[in-house]
Formats: sequence, C-alpha cells, structure tokens
Amino acid sequence: MNPTTLIRKKREGEKLTRAEIQAWIQGYVEGQIADYHMAAWAMAVCLRGMDAEEIAALTLAMARSGDSLEREPNSPLRIDKHSTGGLGDKISLILAPLLASCGLHVPMISGRGLGITGGTLDKLQSIPGVVVDYPIPQTPRLLAQAGCFIISASDAIAPADRRLYALRDVTATVESVALITASILSKKLAASLDALVMDVKVGSGAFMRDLPHAEALASSLCRTGTAAGLRVSALITDMNQPLGSAVGNALEIHETLETLAGRGPADVRELTLTLGIELLIMTGFCDSTLQARNLLTEHLDSGKAREFFDRMINAQGGKLDGKLPLAPRTPLFAARDGYLAEIDCQRLGTLVVDLGGGRYKLGEAIDHGVGVEVYARIGDRIDKGQPLASLYCRKQPEHWLQVLGKTFRIEDSPAAPLPLIHRHIAGPPTGEVAPAENPPAHSFKKLNAQ
Repeated sequence: MNPTTLIRKKREGEKLTRAEIQAWIQGYVEGQIADYHMAAWAMAVCLRGMDAEEIAALTLAMARSGDSLEREPNSPLRIDKHSTGGLGDKISLILAPLLASCGLHVPMISGRGLGITGGTLDKLQSIPGVVVDYPIPQTPRLLAQAGCFIISASDAIAPADRRLYALRDVTATVESVALITASILSKKLAASLDALVMDVKVGSGAFMRDLPHAEALASSLCRTGTAAGLRVSALITDMNQPLGSAVGNALEIHETLETLAGRGPADVRELTLTLGIELLIMTGFCDSTLQARNLLTEHLDSGKAREFFDRMINAQGGKLDGKLPLAPRTPLFAARDGYLAEIDCQRLGTLVVDLGGGRYKLGEAIDHGVGVEVYARIGDRIDKGQPLASLYCRKQPEHWLQVLGKTFRIEDSPAAPLPLIHRHIAGPPTGEVAPAENPPAHSFKKLNAQ
C-alpha cells in the first residue's frame, strides 16, 4: 500500500473501502505505516470526517489489531459502562461492584487522568496496594473472585488504538467523532461484552461543550456499536458543575464509599442507578425499570454492593484500612449573599491538576491526596459566610484559596438548577446501521461478508 494514496483520498473527501481501512490499520501495527503518515491521515479524518460504514470498518480493524478477553461458555452476562470524563466522575467505581453484586460480570478497562479529566485508575490507586496492570490471562481470575475489575488497557488489547491515541493527543485530532468512536469501541469489542452504556458528558467541564456535538458522538457510538452486534445506548449528562462534591482522587474514593454505604450525594447515586437500570433493561436481566431500580437500590442500601467493592479491591491487591492520603483541608467561605449562578469547571479542574492531583502529560506522577470538595449546586441560595468548598493542598493554601474563589459566580437573581440528564439515545436494532449525515451504511455483519 502506498501511504500517500490513502492520505490523499481521505484529504480529498473520497470514501475508503473496508479493505483499505483494514490494510491501513494492519500496516500501522506491523510498522509498515510510519507515525507521520498516520498523523497526516488522522488530520485528514478530523477535517473530512468518515461516514457510518467507514467508522464501522475502522472500529473493527482496530479491535482486531490485538487480542480479546477470554469468555467461558455459559458465563454470566458481561456488561460495561464508559464515560467521556469530567470533574468528580466516580460512577465506574460504584457501578461495577453494584452490577457484579447482581450476578453480572463487569470487566472495565479504564484510563488515567489527562488534563482536567480525572482518571478512574488514579482514583482507584489512592487505595494502598491496588494493582491495575494485569495480563489478559489473569482477567478470568479477577472476574471469578469479584465479578468485576477495573484495570488498565493491556498492550495486547487494541494496540492500534494505543498508538493512534498518543498521536491524536499531539496532532490536535482528539475531537474527531470518528476517531473517538473507534478508540472507545475497539477496546469494548475486545472485552467480549453483551451490552455497553455510554455516559457522554456535555458542558464546561466536558470534552463536548455543547449538546449538538455530544449528540453527534453519542449517536455515532450507538450506531457503530450496535452494528457490531453489541447492544449500546447512551445518556448525555451534565458537566457544567462537578458530579457530586469531591474532585480529587482520594476524596472521590471517600465519596464512593459513602455512596456504597447507601449515602453519598444525590446526583452521584441517581446517575449510578440510572446507568445501571439501562444495562439491566438492555440485557433483559430485569423486565421493568421499577424492578431494576428496586434491585439496585436494595444492593446499595444493604451493603451488598460494598461487599463486592471490597472483593474487587482485595482481588487487585489493595487494602482498605480506612486511611486515605488526604492533604490538609482549608475551607472557602462565601463572600456575599445571592444565588450560585456558575462554577467555572475549567478553572476548577486546572486548579486540581496544578495542585498535583492530575497530569498534563502521560506518565507524570500525581498526589492522590489533593483536591476540592464543592458544597453548593448551581441555583442554590447562598448566604455570606457559609462554606462553599474546601481546598485540600500541601502548600500555599492562601494562594490556591484565592484561585478557588474565582471558580464561583454568585448573582442577585436565582439561576435555574441544571438537569442531571439531558438526553437518552438508543442504538438501532442490533446488526443494523442507521443513516447518519451520509448515505446509509452497512453493518459489521454485512461488511464481514463482503
């Protein structure tokens, strides 16, 4: 294959065939396609886009570039949830053991934080001893012990995605819906799932800042996933303020444990239940929303979900002894009366990263004990002197407290509370691809037969 030919075709807006995309990805993994060729091709994809059939072919080629997780015959339903990330999003830590406590298997392959988005693996490793790097042959043991795991992506899982992801980060092609779709779903297909629910965040603290872009991504994920025979649906959820109160690794573990004890912030609990209900209904595990909600609520409130969380932590080498590495706490008080009108999530997330709680480059060390707790929600009545937030930091608290204060905007007039969930998007029937902006595409099944 001549790399410049495929780059030119995509740059000029020509449709690529399944065979061309498969050969391109295979050549990249085998070293026949150089990084600079792939970078140019990714830029062309970002500028020109891909139609549904091309995205399907790309996703399948990337999924096939490596190994898949083993699955025993007649094993329990295997499900997963994926979030596009945001501030305070600790739902995976709660939902995985909650679903496992119902008798399902939840193999979560997760990532580390980059930029203002916190990483589930970093949160998990706030707990002493937790191991997140496991070779594929060990994953059945983790599922057998706990019914769930949260581990890092192996080099053997969708290696094409691992290489391409690193290139996208340095070539300004991260925002491509086609590349995001293929990146997420290639790893999920390799996990041999029965169903997947997507939590697509929208707002100032999310990658997708407005609803039309979030809807485009959610629709692409549902359309492409269901074409592969994987039941997929998506919720578009708000990220114009942190999810819950805690933003920061160890702080979010504490909030996770509170929620697993039947308490925790109302929005964290409700989103956990809603995503769980979606999976139980999608798979036919429960016959109704009420049945699913009652089951999940019972397991949260009875401590059964917490029991499976402890099993997961123990299986992955961790030890919960009640000690989390929290930095010293300094409260922030409201400077005036009024109503909370805005939380600058970008500023808040950057603050946590600057404190050492996140990273700007992959591989940077982090401080698990720093972060922020936010006590007010947009629309709340605020009285002068009431606690708005708490800062957890190890140096210069006066300086960082001033930065934290600038993240809150208080106005005289009431602001409307924000919805937790903006939209629900379901995929077409399994094995079909619905029309998108481009002509109707074929399913993976049809593509494989050609």
